[in-house]
Amino acid sequence: MTQRSGLALAVLALAAERPMHPYRMQQLIRERGKDQVVNVGQRSQLYKTIDRLVRDGLLVEQATEREQARPERTVYAATEAGVRTAVEWTVEMLAAPRRDFPEFTAALAYLPLITPEVALEALETRLAGRRAELERLRADLAGAGHLPRLVLIEGEYAVALLETDVRWITSLVDDLRRGALTWDREELLELAERFET
Repeated sequence: MTQRSGLALAVLALAAERPMHPYRMQQLIRERGKDQVVNVGQRSQLYKTIDRLVRDGLLVEQATEREQARPERTVYAATEAGVRTAVEWTVEMLAAPRRDFPEFTAALAYLPLITPEVALEALETRLAGRRAELERLRADLAGAGHLPRLVLIEGEYAVALLETDVRWITSLVDDLRRGALTWDREELLELAERFET
């Protein structure tokens, strides 16, 4: 069974839409803004994903094309099983969240490794980046207002998540600035040692 992933779902969905070669898949993912939710930065990952989908009978090679002065390109189509799998994955991804392990959450878990001052500086940097990303996404959505909501829905969700992220990080930064959240590494190490014995 092929491992479910956002990239595998995107490949199956595109190949179900119409047969195409990997380069066109990558282009369409970017053109449609789906690269905000599916990582297609590494073309090798795309090819590995396609290989797995072919191996598992979810995609088939349909043809080989060759344009002038270009290498041959294999065109892939989704099989019936591939279309069924894409539908099943979509429903599963919507209904039952898979636990992920974001780096940011891991860094929060280990804040005691750094000083409150270093944490504040790093969080201020993150907050500025998240605010800029939020404004960019809002502008993108506003500029795409002529499109049906259905094709923009993941952008709406990304804005909602970013708004929550910005609000929470702002609160954390404020607590660090006011001293409402602070720590001393040595005291924490002593406390940990007491609980271990």
